[in-house]
Amino acid sequence: MPTYDERLRDLEEQLRHDDPGFAEAMSDGTPRSPREYRRRNAWLWLAVGLAALGMGIAMGHGLLIAGGLVVAGAAAHLFDPQRGRLHGRDISSTR
Repeated sequence: MPTYDERLRDLEEQLRHDDPGFAEAMSDGTPRSPREYRRRNAWLWLAVGLAALGMGIAMGHGLLIAGGLVVAGAAAHLFDPQRGRLHGRDISSTR
């Protein structure tokens, strides 16, 4: 049975493997949010989708409206930090 220190080392190693930037920031003493809570790409795609939707409405172009709605909907899905659990992957797993 692994000791408490061995389990902590395994957990640290897994964290470095999963998100090296977060692990480095923690060791430096300047923590940053974990990868699951960084939503920069989601905001970017949401802005692109809403811009396409707005342009489609202004131009009266149905395909652009539909494309904007699809991109905005896909971007909204990126805001869910636990989206990996829907497919049987446990994001918070330490393995």
